[in-house]
Amino acid sequence: MTKPTPAAERASRSSFYTGMRILPRAQREAMFEIYAFCRAVDDIADDPGPRAGRREQLARWRSDVDAVYRGAPPPVLAGLASAVRAFDLQRDDFLAIIDGMEMDVIADIRAPDPATLDLYCDRVACAVGRLSVRVFGMQREAGLSLAHHLGLALQLTNILRDLDEDASLGRLYLPREALQANGIVATDPREVLAHPAFGKVCAFMVERAEEHFSQARKIMAQNPRRVVRAPRIMGEAYHVILEALVARGFAPPRARIRLPRAKLLFIVLRNLV
Repeated sequence: MTKPTPAAERASRSSFYTGMRILPRAQREAMFEIYAFCRAVDDIADDPGPRAGRREQLARWRSDVDAVYRGAPPPVLAGLASAVRAFDLQRDDFLAIIDGMEMDVIADIRAPDPATLDLYCDRVACAVGRLSVRVFGMQREAGLSLAHHLGLALQLTNILRDLDEDASLGRLYLPREALQANGIVATDPREVLAHPAFGKVCAFMVERAEEHFSQARKIMAQNPRRVVRAPRIMGEAYHVILEALVARGFAPPRARIRLPRAKLLFIVLRNLV
């Protein structure tokens, strides 16, 4: 039996792993490398240590990415370098992901304006999508459009799922415009999450996420099923999470929503048939 790579071992601890296992080996390994990169820089962003030290770590990651594209990757990124060569992955997308993580390090994001929220989502989610669609083999325009809509749908779902976890870190990704439209002027996460109108803000975010899920489904329906099988699985899995969040509601106490493994396996099998 082939020993799994370190990237695959790290991915195996997430729901992401099941959806990616259906890919041919070269694509699967490339996606595991992308996941491992994203996980590593995300861990830096969420580390409670000094901000200056975390920015230095992200700067080192930028240097490592540059080294990959110079053809002299550090040994730990040899697998990622292979994926870059095999699928023509773009340097700017890796750097965008690091830039997105740095937004969380520079200062805790609290009730961002729409432009800041869109930029953040593009960097931490859509940029990952842009790397992924190259691995999946999608045509450029369709791939970029899917990366945009599915990336936003998944990230908005993440924001709604992680409200309490983010608040514990001093973060609040709900847009200021939506808060103020519902009479919430506070930006302190705990205060916002306890506000009587909080559910209306979440309903607005759910509507936005649903719009992007709908656009993503339309794009995938226009592409060969074998090419979009993996993003279809991810989209369906996250939509189940979004539906569960709506069913649970957003009033405290908010039980953590997780995708049951049996449900994920059902989604995978349905997309394999």
